[in-house]
Amino acid sequence: MAETATTPATAITLARRRPAAWHWTGRHATGWRLAAAGGALALAATLAAAPAAAQSFLDNLFGGPRTTGSISPASAPAAPLEAAPQAPTPGGARPWSGESGSSGHPLMTADAIRAAAADFPACIQRMWPEAARRGVSRASFDRHTAGLTPELRLMDLMDAQPEFTKAFWDYLDLLVSEARIKRGREILAQHAATFAAVEQAYGVDRHIVAAIWGVESNFGTQIGDRPVVRSVATLACVGRRQAYFRDEFLAALEILHRGDVVPDHLKGSWAGAFGPTQFMPTSFKRYAVDFDGDGRRDVVDSMADMIASTANNLKKDGWEPGRTWGYEVVVPQGFDYLMADSSRWLTLAEWSRLGLARPNGKGFPRPTDKAYLLVPAGARGPAFLMLKNFRVIMKYNPAEAYAMAIGHLADRMRGDGPIVQAWPRHERVLSSAERYELQSHLVRRGFDIGGEPTGRIGPRSRTAIKRYQHTVGLIPDGFASAGLLDRLRTR
Repeated sequence: MAETATTPATAITLARRRPAAWHWTGRHATGWRLAAAGGALALAATLAAAPAAAQSFLDNLFGGPRTTGSISPASAPAAPLEAAPQAPTPGGARPWSGESGSSGHPLMTADAIRAAAADFPACIQRMWPEAARRGVSRASFDRHTAGLTPELRLMDLMDAQPEFTKAFWDYLDLLVSEARIKRGREILAQHAATFAAVEQAYGVDRHIVAAIWGVESNFGTQIGDRPVVRSVATLACVGRRQAYFRDEFLAALEILHRGDVVPDHLKGSWAGAFGPTQFMPTSFKRYAVDFDGDGRRDVVDSMADMIASTANNLKKDGWEPGRTWGYEVVVPQGFDYLMADSSRWLTLAEWSRLGLARPNGKGFPRPTDKAYLLVPAGARGPAFLMLKNFRVIMKYNPAEAYAMAIGHLADRMRGDGPIVQAWPRHERVLSSAERYELQSHLVRRGFDIGGEPTGRIGPRSRTAIKRYQHTVGLIPDGFASAGLLDRLRTR
């Protein structure tokens, strides 16, 4: 993986802005932790706790929203009431099913949803004092909330529980396709002057910014068409994530009051993310910048503002200018895979002394840089040394597969070749039920997975898998394979 060109960041004062199983931990549309089943990434969508993912490219790719997580206690649902009338949804989308959500949360029962819908106008008005404290005028508040009705279909989307099982390599195949690489190069050429200016200002590799654009919305072709205000207003007043979405609703009103985005253009996912790089309203407040100097921070219609805001996000998250995100490496025979741990950072020189080398024979440009070893498909797949910038990408979306897709797409757009080593494509990815069973077997054998079985294979589960593998004489690579599950079942 190539080094990026060194581009010193220029100190400038800018207006501030912005804010798996899939599990929300991020600030953007795709802020869903991808639960890695050892190395075969299980893209399991078990919706349960946090903001819903955007109707961005990733939603269309995998068929729907992605969430999961803990459920906070709530009071008992109100008595049954008729739901408020629903205005037509964009594109002829289906209306609410009228059924209780599958999460089991008391605010997701059909009766609770109907009661909240009936209270929707009053709920909106109860948020006026806080909007006023944020500088939104009464006239602006009334203008943007007039005639607002809840879109109850969002309750079905929030609590849908499809499961998508994709291997790490399938995920990369889909997101780092030849068509996307080609389009990304065209985008970089088309906006070359803007990318150059942004790279100079923020020190963030233009290819990484373009890759985020490509992954989040397929270069702006799939950003969602729901009115953001209606979506976040619905979720602020109905369902199990009201506290979170009240802040998003109020932030959306601030955006409209300031005039940053044209009201008719503030459209996006059913969760309220908008623009080619899918900002949530609170994320917009924190990171958006007016790079074109027109007095508005417009990440929807201004390519300059969108590109710069995305770079500003990465800069504030700690991007190191002139450095890459990681290297593919070949692991020597007999290597101790217990070293493959995201908490174990060694210098590249130290990894070299342990026998790790780049497959193309090149050395490491900065041997003193620190990295950790990632083996997403276990000992039979490629290995990667991940640097600090990989972690910065994961702050945009804390998922290893997402961050690798961003980094690899960026490298391919730059002209680098594909991953050299073969993926174990014969491996079958475990279902959610199988991952749950695997964790249960580990717990019964006394291995600590960090809590009760959930069906999500996180770092603690992978550590438990390594320890089990070590005790039975297997390579301790932490890979949750079907073969490993079979062994746990029979021994």
